[in-house]
Amino acid sequence: MSLPTELIHHPYRPPAEFESAAPGVHKASTVIFPTVAAMRQRDWKDKSAYTYGLHGTPTTFTLEERIATLEGGRHCVLAPSGLAAIALVDMALLRAGDELLIPDNAYGPGKAFAEAELAAWGIRHVYYDPMNPADLAARIHEQTRLVWLEVPGSVTLEYPDLAALVEVVRQANARLGHGQGPQRILTALDNTWGAGIAFAPFEAGVDISMQALTKYPSGGADVLMGAVVTRDEALHRRLLLTHMRLGLGVGANDAELVLRGLPSVELRYHAQDASTRALAAWMATQPAVARVFHPALPDSPGHEHWRRQARAAACLFSVVFQPQVTAAQVDAFCDRLRLFRLGYSWAGPISLCVPYDVPAMRTMSWPHAPRLVRFAVGLEAVEDLRADLAQALQALA
Repeated sequence: MSLPTELIHHPYRPPAEFESAAPGVHKASTVIFPTVAAMRQRDWKDKSAYTYGLHGTPTTFTLEERIATLEGGRHCVLAPSGLAAIALVDMALLRAGDELLIPDNAYGPGKAFAEAELAAWGIRHVYYDPMNPADLAARIHEQTRLVWLEVPGSVTLEYPDLAALVEVVRQANARLGHGQGPQRILTALDNTWGAGIAFAPFEAGVDISMQALTKYPSGGADVLMGAVVTRDEALHRRLLLTHMRLGLGVGANDAELVLRGLPSVELRYHAQDASTRALAAWMATQPAVARVFHPALPDSPGHEHWRRQARAAACLFSVVFQPQVTAAQVDAFCDRLRLFRLGYSWAGPISLCVPYDVPAMRTMSWPHAPRLVRFAVGLEAVEDLRADLAQALQALA
């Protein structure tokens, strides 16, 4: 046998009894079968066997099971990003002629997917006011098939009454005679902010919990990944088959990084929560600040819902400045920051800020100054971050 062939087909196999703290990283497109019979009999859908790298490896199966546990669910599929996970839910559950309801303050790229791709496929979308369950109830009708929920709202962080919104959908299913049948209106929650730590999504009654693993589960600001978790076997199968047909997969090294981040996710969540509350409360006392949005602040929209329904809060707070502060001054404030870096995403080690034009993001009225700055608090010392905010505020004095 020639050397290249011998190296490729080398007979050595390492001992099977090996275990370490870190799960093994298995990289594969091709999976080797021992016999033709095994090739024909294997089925990857219940995680009992392997057929092709795209359909799962020991590494991705392990991550899916741990994310399901984090969210309090039973089944999980991974996607290349949080947005890909949102798109997977929409494409698996909606068909031409169906209607999708979306909170007006939901994640912008998810709204853009509905406005462009879904609309082109004959799927209608309607925005509702998540702070008013009656508004959601008024917009549900026969064609409604899916209701997205987001807690709290993206960027502006209003905290809705999640239990009330889920109850609206339950009552609508009863009123329309859907019961548990195929026409039942489903609820999908963007739980990236909650991360499986702040509250238990399935105890609130949602059908699907989506999370951008890019944020808290990774924690390193170096991975793009999403997850869709369910408790219902039939619903999971619908998602799984669409996932397979779309060819969605994640890289083994990315899965490794999320697995590495999971053991510390609760510690990081609570540490960033404490720092964020301190900084949000301090910013609320500054003369140049008109309003601070953070669910734990008593005057933040939906605070009572958060206090009743959640155990913790994530690393985000948003600020609206006094009316006399111009858009140029807001930008200068952001440019002046040194520890808060300019960048999207959150829940990584580095603190971030982004200025937003809120009216441009919404279909419903925004009663505050249009320019808002969202802060994502990292793992730096809170006193250093406060000093950074203080020196940047001097530009507004």
